[in-house]
Amino acid sequence: MSALFPILRNPLVAIAFAVAVLAGCAGVNSVSGGRAGPPVAAPDYRVGDRWVYQFESGYLAKTTWNETHEITSIGPGGITVRITGKGPGIDSERIEQWPAPGIVLVGAVYENETVRFDPPLLRYKYPLAAGEAWNQRIRDLDKPPGPYGPIVRHVRVGGYETVTTPAGTFDAIRLQVIMQLDDETFWRYATECTYQIWYAPAIGAAVLEHNRSQWRDKGDEDGTIYHPGQYAQIRLVSHTRGR
Repeated sequence: MSALFPILRNPLVAIAFAVAVLAGCAGVNSVSGGRAGPPVAAPDYRVGDRWVYQFESGYLAKTTWNETHEITSIGPGGITVRITGKGPGIDSERIEQWPAPGIVLVGAVYENETVRFDPPLLRYKYPLAAGEAWNQRIRDLDKPPGPYGPIVRHVRVGGYETVTTPAGTFDAIRLQVIMQLDDETFWRYATECTYQIWYAPAIGAAVLEHNRSQWRDKGDEDGTIYHPGQYAQIRLVSHTRGR
C-alpha cells in the first residue's frame, strides 16, 4: 500500500481506489459489473498482427483520429510494434518494444509520449484473472531521478463484459487503472489518471478504453481546483491477423 500513498492525495482518485478495493472484497460482479470467466493467457502474436483504433478526445470540441498498431518483428530480443497516427493535424509514428506479451520496455503510458521504462511497464500481467491486481513504481530513464517521484500505477482486473465497437462484438475482460504521472513541477502537482480498459482475449489486445485525467496547481487560490486533462475514448476499428 505504501506505493499508493502519493496517488491517494487526490480525493477523487482515492474514492475510485477505495471503491475498487471494496468491490474486490464483494466479488467479481461488484468490481466491474461483469461476469466470471477463465483467466486470460498471454497471446500468441505474429508478425503482421494489426489493430486499428479510433481515438476521440476532448470535452466539447472533440478531435478524432485513427491509430494503427502493427507488429513488425518478433525475435530473441522481443516484439517490435510500429504505431502510426493519422487525422486532422496528426501525422505521427513511434515504436514500442515488448520483451514479452504484456511487458513494455519502450512505449507509452499516457497519450503517445514515448518512455523508456525502469523497470519495464506491466501493461498486462498474464494470466489476467478476475480479482487480480498489481502495483508499480516506474522511472522514465530519459528524465532525471529527482526532485519528483516516479510513475505510480495500480491495476485491478474485473470480470467479463460484452463490448461492441466498429470492429465487432467481443467478450472482454475489464481492467481499472489508477495512475499518477511523473510530471509534477514547481507550480503544479502530478497528473492523476483513471482508466477503464476492456481487453478481448480473442485478439490479444484492448478493444475499448475510457481515459480520464486531471491535475491541480500549487500554492495559490487555485490549489484546490482540479483542472481537466485527458478525456478520451478509444475504440477498435479493425483487427488483422498476421501470417
